[in-house]
Amino acid sequence: MQWSLEQIRVFVSVAEGQSFSSTARRLQRAQSAVSNAIALLEADLGVLLFERSSGRQPRLTAAGVALLEEAREVLRQCERLEGRALGLVRGEEVRLRLAQDEAMPYQPVLDSLEALAQAFPLLEVQLASGAQGDVARKLLERRADLGLLFHHEQMPDALERRRLGTIEMVTVCGAGHPLADAGQIDRRELARHRQLLMAPQDSHYPGGEQISPSIWRADSFYAMAELLMRNLGWAWLPRHVVQYPTYQSQLVELRCDWTPPPLVVELVCRRDEALGPAALWLAAAFAERLQAMG
Repeated sequence: MQWSLEQIRVFVSVAEGQSFSSTARRLQRAQSAVSNAIALLEADLGVLLFERSSGRQPRLTAAGVALLEEAREVLRQCERLEGRALGLVRGEEVRLRLAQDEAMPYQPVLDSLEALAQAFPLLEVQLASGAQGDVARKLLERRADLGLLFHHEQMPDALERRRLGTIEMVTVCGAGHPLADAGQIDRRELARHRQLLMAPQDSHYPGGEQISPSIWRADSFYAMAELLMRNLGWAWLPRHVVQYPTYQSQLVELRCDWTPPPLVVELVCRRDEALGPAALWLAAAFAERLQAMG
């Protein structure tokens, strides 16, 4: 088949305008050129696309109706191809692989990704979530381009990070835990009960200070919340995790004389790979929404 994209454009234009003459004016062609383009397309496809009656507007045949949406999709694909090529000329990424700590506040992430889809409609996005350490590992192994994680001191030298905002930490236990109804609590009272901490021991996360001689460790704030719901101890958790619908009636925020500093959210990437426009745009969008949340 020898049909051309120009013939497809003419076909769609005539079908939507129901007029050879209006299509000719819109495309600044002679009406005979429009009619000839349709005739050649029909010959190439081997089907009649329009019913032609003297003095009447062109009407699609059954074959024309069946092929119209296919023709529109061909034109849409051409637009996508041209848009992708233009983005490459401008230095835009073809794909953005985002890795995030699973305890990252989901609303700012989802809102930012929704806005990213509007700003970069042709961008392919791959989103991965993981427990502590997974984000940095993906970046080091070049399985992610951009990372969102909570600040800790043991950051590999190959990674570069930028502060985006903070998240409040609170002291919590399960609704059935002895501390749940204790009122104002001091460190001495906390030390009498099992403490849940982030693992590994050298994570240096805020709230990593051991107060109780009895501790359990987990690599996920959500795993810690599940343990807390079973009244297995107390812990410091990000406020948005405590407010997650599943946990709201199961966890109790304690009134203590000391709470850890907030979690610092950081944007992380490899030092030897510059971020593209989409990645920089997403980082700015997330920072704005994170600050609005807090």
